[in-house]
Amino acid sequence: MINARELSRTFRTRSGPVEAVRGVDLDVAPGEIFGFLGPNGAGKTTTLRMLTTLLVPTAGEATVAGCDLRRDPVGVRRRIGYVAQGGASLPQAQAGEEVTAQARLYGISRAEAEARGRDLFSRLDLEGLWNRTCQSLSGGQRRRLDIVLGLVHSPQLIFLDEPTTGLDPQSRANLWQHISRLRDEGATVFLTTHYLDEADSLCDRISVIDHGVIVASGTPEELKRQVSGDAVVLTLEDPARSADAAALGAVLDGADEPVIDGAQVLVRVPHGAAVLPHLLRDLDSKRVALTSVEVRRPTLDDVFLSLTGRSLRDEPAA
Repeated sequence: MINARELSRTFRTRSGPVEAVRGVDLDVAPGEIFGFLGPNGAGKTTTLRMLTTLLVPTAGEATVAGCDLRRDPVGVRRRIGYVAQGGASLPQAQAGEEVTAQARLYGISRAEAEARGRDLFSRLDLEGLWNRTCQSLSGGQRRRLDIVLGLVHSPQLIFLDEPTTGLDPQSRANLWQHISRLRDEGATVFLTTHYLDEADSLCDRISVIDHGVIVASGTPEELKRQVSGDAVVLTLEDPARSADAAALGAVLDGADEPVIDGAQVLVRVPHGAAVLPHLLRDLDSKRVALTSVEVRRPTLDDVFLSLTGRSLRDEPAA
């Protein structure tokens, strides 16, 4: 559904050229949910904008939904749906009017547009809201309306940019179900997300971008297998003592190089529970005070931290 090779984008600034994306290769298969992760400034949004024809690549080639990105951008737009992070509905408009107007832009008749819209409202738990103004809807309802707007023309491929940012946990969980249903009904979903638990739960495959290049790709389980051992995570009262805690963690049996992230120190060891008592005694003897300690199996956040040196969960949404 997406095949990109050496996709690049360079911006010209007063201080010189900035290579936002540098030779990205992507392959997204039909009928899968593909996750695209990256810290702020990594090139994630720039890549998404190129694939959706909103930005012309500086170099490279791509086929999106069967159309050449450079030679047939109009064909790409006809075959994709795009749900932006900020939403697309007019607050004062009625929800049904917005859906009908969107469909009409794709040459769909008014009767067919309303039929498709009402069917999507039913499938996305928006029944009874057709005549409500967009501004009167809850955050979760507005995000589901955004997805209806992206789906009303029956695209082969839908891009979801941070679809659950700002939603409460219940609304997020409900939206996860709807996104999974899109795949089950045959759609291909390209998903960017700020939440690693979301990527782990929803995505069939994931690519991680950092500094404009893809640093890892695979299924969530394949990526987690790249990180061996348990993570001992120490949260300190005083971030200034992080280096002292890291030094104690570094001498543990089989320990990898500790990672300092503000007031947190992460030490990866083969058997976290076995070394923890000894480590706590050493920290106490050095008067390094903790607010919490945790031993956990590898997660996608650990993968992300090992690849980029940053924790995505602490990044503000782009």
